[in-house]
Amino acid sequence: MSRVKTLQELFKRYRRPGDIVFAWIFLILSLFLVSQLDSQAPWKPNGKTFSQPAFWPTVAVYAMSFFAAFHLLSSFLSERLEGRWSEVWSWVKSVEYAGWFMAYVSLVPKLGYLPMTMVFAVLLGLRAGYRSVKVLGFLLILAIVIVVVFKGFLQVKIPGAAIYEYLPTALRSFFLTYF
Repeated sequence: MSRVKTLQELFKRYRRPGDIVFAWIFLILSLFLVSQLDSQAPWKPNGKTFSQPAFWPTVAVYAMSFFAAFHLLSSFLSERLEGRWSEVWSWVKSVEYAGWFMAYVSLVPKLGYLPMTMVFAVLLGLRAGYRSVKVLGFLLILAIVIVVVFKGFLQVKIPGAAIYEYLPTALRSFFLTYF
């Protein structure tokens, strides 16, 4: 077991790729939250400080800003590592799936739960690298099972699609209820 000889060795910091970018983003986000405190967590007049609804959010946001500033400072003072932009690019790539989800959520009320679940199951399968007809067919069946379980058995209330208005009356009520 080795002993720490100096305070500097005790607090030695090992910087990771992308750390400086993360530190900047976190500091900007925390300063934005500080700027929003007055409108989001107002202080009540003539109240005790510790019983104010805004007390703990204010403490938390200011502490987050304080530590974000020190994180940025320590990132500047640490030695630079290669690979910053490859790390940042991996963060950006992970946001892609949030975009897929937002597209799915925005299209379901227009085109329907069943059709969009089937389309997005296949598209995400293709995006993940699956190309065989067998796997894509399985994804279509899985999408149908998901819709039947959620709408039929679990009775999840999902709004009917605008496109269902063009169906004949009997078929429209069936699709609105189950798909």
